Amino acid sequence: MATVTVRYIVNDVDASIDFYCRHLGFHEQMHPAPSFAMLLRGDLRLVLSAPSGRGGGGQSMPDGTPPSPGGWNRFSLEVSDLEVTVESLRSAGVRFRNEIVNGVGGRQIIVEGPSGNPVELFEPASG
Repeated sequence: MATVTVRYIVNDVDASIDFYCRHLGFHEQMHPAPSFAMLLRGDLRLVLSAPSGRGGGGQSMPDGTPPSPGGWNRFSLEVSDLEVTVESLRSAGVRFRNEIVNGVGGRQIIVEGPSGNPVELFEPASG
């Protein structure tokens, strides 16, 4: 069972399933409706919801504000070789928000899913 669950609002659940499974190592746990899916990668459960009037995570707020993808909040996936991972994703046509950044704890880059939701790829500093 996953220990952490993150929900992303997406424009197209099917395109997002394909992206997260093909490029980032998730696998589909369930996809019971066009507007909802649950993916897994280790201890991370990624819930995908499309904006809809059917309730659940895609439902508008009480003031009528609809959910929308994007923003800067993100989850981070650890990779063993950031350069190789980035090269592979770039050759597959995946979009990035930035170039590799060297930080105090390691190196990272932000990749964008098909709806513009960010995912940080992180290579920890050695030692």
